[in-house]
Amino acid sequence: MKINAVTVFCGSKPGNDAAYVNEAKTLGKMLANKGITLVYGGGNKGIMGAVANAGLAAGGIVIGIIPKLLLEWEAQHEGLTELIVTESMHSRKLLLYDKCDVAIVLPGGMGTMDELFEMLTWNNLGIHQKKVYILNVNGCYNALIQLFDTMDQQGFMYENWRNRLIECDSINSLMDVLS
Repeated sequence: MKINAVTVFCGSKPGNDAAYVNEAKTLGKMLANKGITLVYGGGNKGIMGAVANAGLAAGGIVIGIIPKLLLEWEAQHEGLTELIVTESMHSRKLLLYDKCDVAIVLPGGMGTMDELFEMLTWNNLGIHQKKVYILNVNGCYNALIQLFDTMDQQGFMYENWRNRLIECDSINSLMDVLS
C-alpha cells in the first residue's frame, strides 16, 4: 500500500525529554522528504508545532485540523499548507482519520490518548482498517504497552492488538515498517 498521507497524534506540550521534540522534528522532515502529506491537530506549540514546522521547513505539505474551541488555547498554526477549523472535537477526529492512510502516535497527554483509543476502537469495530504506529520514544509508552498486554492476557481483546498498533522505538524503525 502506498502511503500518501499520515496523521500524527501528539502533544501540544513539549514534554520533559528533549528527545520527544527532536524525534517529532525528524519525523516531520522525513515525511516531507518522502512526499507524504502530514495531517495533525493544527497547533503551533509543543510536539505538534515541532512536527509541523519541520515538515514545512523541508518543503512538505502540512494540513492542520483544529476545532473552534481550541483556536486560542492551542495557538493555531498560521503558516500551514491548509488549516481546517471544525465545529467540534468529534468532527476534528473524524477528519484526522479520513485524511490519512496510517496514523502515528508520538508522545502526548490526554488528547493524544483520546485520539489513539478512538482510532483503535473504530479499527476494532471495522469502521476503518488503518494501521496505527506508536513511536515509543525513550520508553514513553512502556506502561501503556504493558496495559495492552495485560488486557490481552485477561481476555479483553478480540484479536492480537499488535496487529493494529505497531510499536516502534525509533524514527528509523518506524520508517522501515512504513516502507
